[in-house]
Amino acid sequence: MCIEIKMSFMQRINGTIETPTFVKWAGGKSQLLKQFDQFFPEKINFYIEPFLGSGAVFFYIKRKFNPKKVILSDVNEELINAFVMVRDNVEELIDLLKKHKELHCKEYFYKIRAQEPKGLNNVESAARFIYLNKTCFNGLYRVNKSGKFNVPIGSYKNPGILKEDVLKEANKLLQCVDIRVASFEKVVDLAKKHAFVYFDPPYYPLKRTSFTTYTKEVFLEDEQKKLLSVVNELHKKGCKVMLSNSDHPFIKSLYSEFKLSEVSARRMINCNATKRGPITELVVLNY
Repeated sequence: MCIEIKMSFMQRINGTIETPTFVKWAGGKSQLLKQFDQFFPEKINFYIEPFLGSGAVFFYIKRKFNPKKVILSDVNEELINAFVMVRDNVEELIDLLKKHKELHCKEYFYKIRAQEPKGLNNVESAARFIYLNKTCFNGLYRVNKSGKFNVPIGSYKNPGILKEDVLKEANKLLQCVDIRVASFEKVVDLAKKHAFVYFDPPYYPLKRTSFTTYTKEVFLEDEQKKLLSVVNELHKKGCKVMLSNSDHPFIKSLYSEFKLSEVSARRMINCNATKRGPITELVVLNY
């Protein structure tokens, strides 16, 4: 049974949990939500987000607009499973995270990292995913060519392995939300006229050494061009599209026929903390 979001947006946003993101994610949009607010449509009844990540934009949209229909997707199976388990099995997930929190140490981290997710049930896999996300270096999700998670342990005195209030709030907001493993191209078949689609793809690298992807597959020129074709298809269908990407001449040239705006973000993924300063990002709109 769906839970109606009756509390007003301002009551929610002034509460203790502004955005109940339960995973860290490279390029997560929590810090940009106030800047994004000016770009969102006045009404949103059907919302689609094909690069889910931390889900920060979804949680914001859900609270403020409470769309009747929502589809969230990503190609990262572990990420999607975590969202499904938060939606469907949050109490058991919390119990497992309590155990991870109690046992956490360097040796335990690498023991859990060495586990094969496919050998676990869905809620165990979700707990493992969240535990590693909260305790690994920079909360970074990265896998090797074999698809194995290979990020080392982070240097945290008190990692936020378990935040029950955040998980329970996320659980409420995820009720009746369609969450699926799917590539971004599938959105063309899913979207209807007037749907609002937000894309937050792996950014085009400002430098070739920049971190740009979370899986063993790359997302460079060909993939960015394929994404543009999807945006064009959605535009033809009468959908409203918003897209984030790096402030790079290549991206500006791709989306030259659309409205381009800039926002200021703080670079969070860098081994040198002194280089995690402000950076300009692009917002692309077709409306």
